[in-house]
Amino acid sequence: MIEIHKKKEKTYEFILKTENGNTLLNSVGFANKSKAEEAVKNLKNLKTPLISFERKTNHNGEFLFSIKSKFGGLIGSSQPYQSEAGMENGIRNLRNRINSL
Repeated sequence: MIEIHKKKEKTYEFILKTENGNTLLNSVGFANKSKAEEAVKNLKNLKTPLISFERKTNHNGEFLFSIKSKFGGLIGSSQPYQSEAGMENGIRNLRNRINSL
């Protein structure tokens, strides 16, 4: 499931969720809703060999990842995970979800 929301900063983002409603990815902000819709359309055409995952640890010791296009543009970021294994599972789920779009 993909949802598009207006943020407080008057930008739009899409949220990619699992079938049971858990958030896998929050996109970067877009200037308007049509740009967010276009990004979702492009995501459906962007299979996982064309994206890269950047793994990070925040200042609280939580694990998170971001995905980038093959050109290096940031697409979105995950929610924080308590463990590295949880983050890797999130990446696996996101890959599967993108490939099923």
